[in-house]
Order: sequence, then C-alpha cells, then structure tokens
Amino acid sequence: MGDISCSNGISSGNGVNGKSHSSLNGYRKSCWYEEEIEENLRWCFALNSILHTGASQYQDIALLDTKPFGKALVIDGKLQSAEVDEFIYHESLVHPAFLHHSSPKTVFIMGGGEGSTAREILRHKTVEKVVMCDIDEEVVEFCKAYLVVNREAFCDPRLEVIINDARAELENGKECYDVIIGDLADPIEGGPCYKLYTKSFYEHTVKPRLNQGGIFITQAGPAGIFSHTEVFSCIYNTLRQVFKYVVPYSAHIPSYADTWGWVMVLYLTPSPSLF
Repeated sequence: MGDISCSNGISSGNGVNGKSHSSLNGYRKSCWYEEEIEENLRWCFALNSILHTGASQYQDIALLDTKPFGKALVIDGKLQSAEVDEFIYHESLVHPAFLHHSSPKTVFIMGGGEGSTAREILRHKTVEKVVMCDIDEEVVEFCKAYLVVNREAFCDPRLEVIINDARAELENGKECYDVIIGDLADPIEGGPCYKLYTKSFYEHTVKPRLNQGGIFITQAGPAGIFSHTEVFSCIYNTLRQVFKYVVPYSAHIPSYADTWGWVMVLYLTPSPSLF
C-alpha cells in the first residue's frame, strides 16, 4: 500500500515497488481510502476498518471493510474488487465468452488469484477443467483465507491452481484450451504484466493455445469517455492485428469510479450472433 495512518495506530510504509498512489488517511471516527486515478484526480471513500494486510515478494495486499462498497481487496495501492459490485467485473469478464462458445470444456486463467474469475467459470456445467495460473502464491493464499465468497471455487475438483508466470506456463505447455482469460493488472510499461499484452504474446503464445473456435478474453482497463485511451483502445487495436474477429465492450463499475473495458476475440470460426 501507499501510506496507512488511522486513529487506531495502524501504519505502514510505501509499497514494495515504490509506485503506489493510494493512502488510508485517518480522522477521529474513521479512516478513508484514497487512490489517485490520474493527475489532479483522486477517488476516496470511508472505511469501517482495515481487516488484514500482508505482503509478498511481488506486491502489498490489504483487505478493507469500506462503508460504501463492503469488503474490498487492494493490491499495490490499487483497488482490485469490492464486495458489492465485483460481480460486474467478473461476470463481464467470463460469461460473454461462455455464452458464445458452443461447449467450453477447458479453460486457462492468466492471473485471477482472488478466485472470483474461477468462481464464475465453474458455474458453467460444460466446464471440465480450469487452470488458474498466478505468479504470486501469497496473494492466492491470502484470498483463500479471507475472501470466503470464493472458498467453494477453490475446493472445486475441476480447478487446478498453478503458481507460475502465465506466459511461461502457456509457452512451455502443450495443452490447448477452449477459452483463455486474461485477468491481469493493466499493461503499465515496465510493470510485471506489460509483456502479456503485446502483439507478440497474443500471436505466438495465446493463439497457438486456443482450440479451433476458441475464445480469448481479457480485461482491458478503464474505458470511460476520457480514460479509454490509457490502455483500452491500445489493447483492442493490438488484438485486431492478430485476430480477425475482435469485440470490445464495457460496463460501469461504481467502486472503480469509471467505466471498465474488456476485449473478446474468436479464433477462426465466426459467430453470426457476435459479428
């Protein structure tokens, strides 16, 4: 996290990567969560308490009890999901692909350590195997312990959790999948996920691991009228250079204080209902 200072004496220094732009600033009766959305614009809301904090070799982790959005997961000073509206993000990430695939049986998740993406995938009865590949074991274990809403998903025998770099896992593996999902942090240049949004990665790593008629879908960052140029448009245009059938879409997520975007691609076989 960035800086944490509350009236109860909880305090913490800067995040492990030194790039966090959020803080928890206290006053007499409660704390406030504050996150820098862009220069000269910050988003903040009141907290009931800080439930848990932790850190791994990759990132800082916190679970907050917020007044407007319930429990909220924050990683490296960025809000990842909030109890009252995380379903918007995860249902939008998962269900369009599964509703347009004739019989999705095998799925690979890049990232997704909190387990919510796996939870939504496992609602589909055709699914036989889900591989969730996240690089940070501490985040996965933290979410297993504290995000009780996803415990059933982690116990599902169809789910296999692999702690590894998603790129390396796909490149070194031989299995192909009906659906591949990118539930990763935004592609900030120099960041850990940047190389998982490149044309080379889509063309030489993702595409060869999709079955005929397979679908790839990725979160694509803020997609508001002013914010879409940050990463959303870039991800869409990059995927268009690799795949013929590419569909961008968006939905508003209140806890993000913005509209969010996703991009879905269909490999080889066109779907009249989409295109």
